[in-house]
Amino acid sequence: MTEEPIEEEAQRVLDALNAVESMGDPLERARVIGRLLKDQAERNKRFMEYRRQVVLELRSQTPPMSYRRIAAELGVSLGTVQDIERGAARWSSRRGKTDPPASE
Repeated sequence: MTEEPIEEEAQRVLDALNAVESMGDPLERARVIGRLLKDQAERNKRFMEYRRQVVLELRSQTPPMSYRRIAAELGVSLGTVQDIERGAARWSSRRGKTDPPASE
């Protein structure tokens, strides 16, 4: 069974991240991780918007694709599809939680 090209690309990214975790020099590993974290924070916003646009396009088709089918296609839950459509930028682990009050 052949993987789709996108899955191969995703696997290469995961392999590269695993290689960073196994870097021998702790200082170099920390530098690389810092760079990755900075880049990913910026990239997450774009990725979330890309995914939202896909969901909006699928929902605007005639007839609209169902939330269940979109969830199955994306490999996420029904609630996540609805969050994506609304533009919710929260992570599932933060659902129902609030940020602690700022310290004075």
